[in-house]
Parts: sequence; C-alpha cells; structure tokens
Amino acid sequence: MSAILAPNQAPDEFAMRDAYCQTLLKLAEKDPRIVALDADLMKSMGMIPFLKTYPERTFDVGIQEANMIGVAAGLSAIGKIPFAHSFAPFASRRCFDQVFLSCGYARLNVRVIGSDPGITAAYNGGTHMPFEDMGLMRLVPDITILEPVDATMLKDLVKQTAVQYGVFYIRLLRKNAIRIYAEGSSFEIGKGVQLKEGMDVTIFATGIMVSESLRAAEILGGQGISARVVNLFTLKPIDRELITQCARETGAIVTAENHNIINGLGSAVAEVLVENTPVPMERIGVKDSFGEVGPVDYLAKRFEMTADDIVKAVKKVMTRKKR
Repeated sequence: MSAILAPNQAPDEFAMRDAYCQTLLKLAEKDPRIVALDADLMKSMGMIPFLKTYPERTFDVGIQEANMIGVAAGLSAIGKIPFAHSFAPFASRRCFDQVFLSCGYARLNVRVIGSDPGITAAYNGGTHMPFEDMGLMRLVPDITILEPVDATMLKDLVKQTAVQYGVFYIRLLRKNAIRIYAEGSSFEIGKGVQLKEGMDVTIFATGIMVSESLRAAEILGGQGISARVVNLFTLKPIDRELITQCARETGAIVTAENHNIINGLGSAVAEVLVENTPVPMERIGVKDSFGEVGPVDYLAKRFEMTADDIVKAVKKVMTRKKR
C-alpha cells in the first residue's frame, strides 16, 4: 500500500509520542538489538512503557544530551540499534559535535529523535524552540533527515529506519498531529508525496505546514488558482527529481516549513531549482528569528506561517511567474 490521503484532516486519535513508543515496542519484541535512550524526558516522550518492558535496553542518561549521543554511538559500535531522544534543540544544537563525529564521521548506526520542533515547543519558549535543527543536521554528511507529518507516517518511517544502516535525524511533534494519511499508508524515504494536483503553482510543505498548505490550496481553488501540494517529508536526501518536475510543470514554487527559512526546506528546494530549473519561488517559515513563548496558533500568526500567509505567498510568486 502506498501513501493514501485520509478522508478528512482531523486531529489524530493517538499522540505522536504514543505511536513512537508503541512502534519501538513492537520492533524491540522482534529485534533484541533495539535500545532506547533519553535525556531525562522519558515521561514527556511517553517512553515509560518501553522502560517497564525492557529495562535492560533503556538508558536514561539525565540532562546530558551530548553524553547520550556518545553512549548511542558506543551502543551502535557493539551492534545495537539505538534510538536516542531529546527535545529538538538539545538533540541537535546542544550535541551537534557528537552527532557529526561520534555518529556520522564514525559511520555508525544511530537514530536521533528531536521532539517538539519549531513553534510546537509553544510555552517552553525561545530556549526550547528549534528553528535551526534541520539546518544543522543537513551539514552532517550522509545523514537522513525525516519529518513525519502524522502518526501513520511516523510508524512507517520508524520501522524503515530500524532496518536501514546509517545516521538518522527524525523531527516530530510529541502530541496529536493533524491526520493527513490513511492508516496503513507506506512511504519511500527520499521521495515526496503529491497530495493535491495543481498546475499554477506548487507548494512544498513539511511537518505541521502540510495541513496549512492543504487549507491554502482550498482557498486558492475558490479563487481560481490551481495549487499543487507536495509533502517533502525527507529533507535529506531531497527529492530532486520531483522538485524539478513540479518546477517545469507549474512554473512557480512556494515552500512552507516550521523552521528557519535559512538552511531548511526552502534552502534545500532553492538549491535544486537554481541548479536545474530556476523558477520564481517564495518561502514560508521563520524569517531569521529566535523563538518566543506562546500558544501554537499565536506563534503561527506571529511568524506568518498560516494558510492565509501561504495564500499571500502564492499570489506574490505568481506575479513573478513567466507567462
């Protein structure tokens, strides 16, 4: 079964953290090499059931994220398959050197899980609000960067990474996401998913911005603009073929991400476009700013990341489109 759009986009029944834990439990039952690591956030991440089931395969290192990655690298070196979690700024910014050298340079087999990315950090505020995590991780050679949009995609991607070798960064919401895909959908890492047809413009989106992009496409459709929506859930390796195809067919691009527009999805897409099919492009995301405290809906408006902002970007890019 390939990726199938859910009949209606509504909040998932299961929180992403619960889907993550349940998937790891099922995988660990079949593969004794799977181990879980955390940095004093096991309860926050919903990993207590894993701890209770496999206490000898669970490592809570405390608030020592860099050490956690070093431990994960050591476990990989002796044949284990580690999944190491912390909040996204601490899973990336705080332990970048360990990910780069202990995991990447050493060619080991480690999955780093960064939760509550971008504005979904909400009331944890600017110190916990990662707008730069994917940008940092993009710099690690041969790393795979994934941002599952809902629990269905998360479960499938976690299963895939468990049997693939390498360094992975998986950025995910802890709580209930908007359901985009039908249960049982499957995905190919490195390949985007086209969610909506359109010939006037393509909107490339990831994470929480996928549902906003679908809403924007609806609004645009009512105004006579045909917008294609593509979920680029793999930031690295990016789907160069699909990006180039969409640029040729629609002639205008908008990217939408819950991240700094510098060195995230917008930058990755722009690199492909300028090297292959240069077309007008606009970027939706955080515009080189630090985070702040607030509810997600307030922050989405504050950083101009709503469906209405995407609509404005589409109209702007279309004024630059070649006729």
